[in-house]
Amino acid sequence: MSKNHRGAGIRELPNSGRGTCPICKIDNIKVLYEKEIDGQTVKICKYCNAAMKNKARKAVPATEAAAE
Repeated sequence: MSKNHRGAGIRELPNSGRGTCPICKIDNIKVLYEKEIDGQTVKICKYCNAAMKNKARKAVPATEAAAE
């Protein structure tokens, strides 16, 4: 079976959701994830979003260990 609606939400965005990621500076990449960086809400790419989540996840156990 075909996937008729795959990517339908990003087709309506300007340039089909593609642009330059402000963190890694890769051009013509999908920038779909909104994050707040330095008080501003910016759209970042999938890879930078995952890197930020992993960095935050690793920082939490370190602070819990320091509290004990």
